[in-house]
Amino acid sequence: MWQESHKNRGEGSRMTKSSNSAVNKNNMKKTAIIIGATGLVGSALLKQLLADDDFSKVKIFVRRSTDITHEKLEEFIIDFDRIEAYKEAVKGDVFFSCLGTTLSQAGSKEKQYRVDVSYQYKFAEMTAENSVPAYVLVSSASANKDSLFFYTKMKGELEEKIKSLPFEKIIIVQPSILAGDRKKSRAGEKISAKIINGLSIVLPFLKKYKSISGEQVAKAMRNFYKMPQKQKWVVKKLDELKVC
Repeated sequence: MWQESHKNRGEGSRMTKSSNSAVNKNNMKKTAIIIGATGLVGSALLKQLLADDDFSKVKIFVRRSTDITHEKLEEFIIDFDRIEAYKEAVKGDVFFSCLGTTLSQAGSKEKQYRVDVSYQYKFAEMTAENSVPAYVLVSSASANKDSLFFYTKMKGELEEKIKSLPFEKIIIVQPSILAGDRKKSRAGEKISAKIINGLSIVLPFLKKYKSISGEQVAKAMRNFYKMPQKQKWVVKKLDELKVC
């Protein structure tokens, strides 16, 4: 049961009194949900949300503990192959989906697809069923379900699946190569970032692939969530992420 693996990482936490239910929703602080909270973007987002006064609780679902103690934090150490077991815990105001891996780390395309698409979609499906109103996804530049390339095709397929879910608000961010210190080094990404950043000076069409820090992406996700949005879903590309 999910209760057994749930750790409240705060000190002196108290249950909210029932009288608070009378408070207008717009004036109530929010509960955020994150998967991928140990990755480059997710860990930056976690820190930002814990410091954000608009949020009173941050729930994270992880394979291993972050070892972070904070009064706002609720950490669930879970088995991602048994996602359905945690459905009752996946409730809040906004779901940030930052999960992802590489082909070399996953070991095969099938395993990478399971992490990047299957796990993320199943979590999104559960949060939608639990009436979580907003969803924010870290996707990738050039994501396209009709792409000839496995990675961008996979990302595009997830985007299309997410758009069909009954969220009130969907935000898809499409960063390029992510820069920052990772627990697991990605030498290929670092080399690619240096090459593209250099070539973009003389080849302007490459600017959309320039690197961006995980902190910048996390900040953009948080800020875009807070902004009013007329359409059900929007896609935010690199140039928008850097100025948000």
